[in-house]
Amino acid sequence: QVQLVESGGGLVQAGGSLRLSCAASGRTFSSYAMGWFRQAPGKEREFVAAISWSGGSTYYADSVKGRFIISRDNAKNTVYLQMNSLKPEDTAVYYCAADLKPVKPHWVGVNYEYDYWGQGTQVTVSS
Repeated sequence: QVQLVESGGGLVQAGGSLRLSCAASGRTFSSYAMGWFRQAPGKEREFVAAISWSGGSTYYADSVKGRFIISRDNAKNTVYLQMNSLKPEDTAVYYCAADLKPVKPHWVGVNYEYDYWGQGTQVTVSS
């Protein structure tokens, strides 16, 4: 079992940066694959990035590749999403998610594959 709490969202101008954090409770955080998803108003939740338990494998949606970086610190039970060169279309509620399955490309971008979810943090990018 793991509980997830996101933070770091806010309002930023286009071209700016934000770093989201997701703090996890539970002793087995280092065993979990972690993902970030986002949901804009009126749209379905979409995959943003994922990272393996060791941090050795990372995956990104094409829309954020080259601008966002996912990382984790297992000693701090925290996963991060560094977001650079933000665009108005990045505006959404951002959620972190966790699952115990070994990370594989065929499922990391599928929201229903993750068992645990945070409450989300709002990111608004103004033009």
